[in-house]
Amino acid sequence: MNADGRRTEDALELLSAPAEWDLPPERHLHYKDVLMQQIDQDLGHTPAAAPVPAAVPSPRRRLTRPAILVPLASAVLAGALVLTLSGTGGPVPAPTDRAATGSARAQSASLTLNRIAVAAMASDATRVRDDQFVYVRSLTVSNKGTFEGPVELGAPHTVETWTSQDPRPLKTTGWIRESGKDAVMPDETIPIESTDAVPAGIDHPTYTWLSSLPTDPDALLTRLRRDVRVSDGESREQAVFSLIGDLLSQTLMPPRNTAALYKAAARIPGVEQIPDAVDVAGRHGIAITREDASSATRDEWIFDKRSLAFLGARGFITHDQQKGITTDTLMGSTAVLRRAVVDRHGEESAGADS
Repeated sequence: MNADGRRTEDALELLSAPAEWDLPPERHLHYKDVLMQQIDQDLGHTPAAAPVPAAVPSPRRRLTRPAILVPLASAVLAGALVLTLSGTGGPVPAPTDRAATGSARAQSASLTLNRIAVAAMASDATRVRDDQFVYVRSLTVSNKGTFEGPVELGAPHTVETWTSQDPRPLKTTGWIRESGKDAVMPDETIPIESTDAVPAGIDHPTYTWLSSLPTDPDALLTRLRRDVRVSDGESREQAVFSLIGDLLSQTLMPPRNTAALYKAAARIPGVEQIPDAVDVAGRHGIAITREDASSATRDEWIFDKRSLAFLGARGFITHDQQKGITTDTLMGSTAVLRRAVVDRHGEESAGADS
């Protein structure tokens, strides 16, 4: 099936699927209009937009993730906040039942991600100039334990980042400031620097570069799989899932590109849905997750159940045979509180919270 046919099938599936969130009737109609426009375009009723040339790829790093959510591949485990998995407090499902349950979770995740993509397409676009900064304020809890010791979660604290939108190669791609207990160098605005100048790309994701990415989800997924940097012990699929999460949580981009990232994520094998999860700010939502057997980690994105807006993320270690850990251990959690465009680094947004 070609890309247009796949998008049309996704759209028709969404229209016929039962709603799982109590959205206002006018929002349902709005999203339906967006879907019908996409179907018309896919069927050739309206002209498609001209393709945008892709930017030159660059090696990947985890954006500001090391300071916000501890890199999953580098953590070492022990007792921390634990989620009880299937098999505790009840009979373990037979293999066929477990497979069926996993298939249902994967199907639900695909439908949910496509609904989230529709909501993203219906959102207002925020223009970002090359001389501006994308400002993100988050509430974060991370591991403050030693590398070879148990996970020791610190206190929730605020992290603010200013990402430069300058498309030129830069040695300073942004700035970061933490405040509160367990913050690193509290209340100091610190540059995010690289030894070599970094061009616009995965390591320096400007609004203009993000706008240039393919909006066809299959083409986008192929591009990300090609360009992503895979950490030791991590599968390529998990690296792509983590990269998409970084881009969605730490940048601003046109709605069509946001929607394409969600649709691309829906095509990654192993992505599943969790009906209820809570971010570090205490906000409950529906979660999209992927577990990586290669690195024994699980990433989780949390979305508001009504608006489908991105709320935050959590990272878990899933097992460690040497330490006898068999249930998920929380390694870090972040809640995005505010995202805006500002003219200078260090400037705080006066806009509404996310």
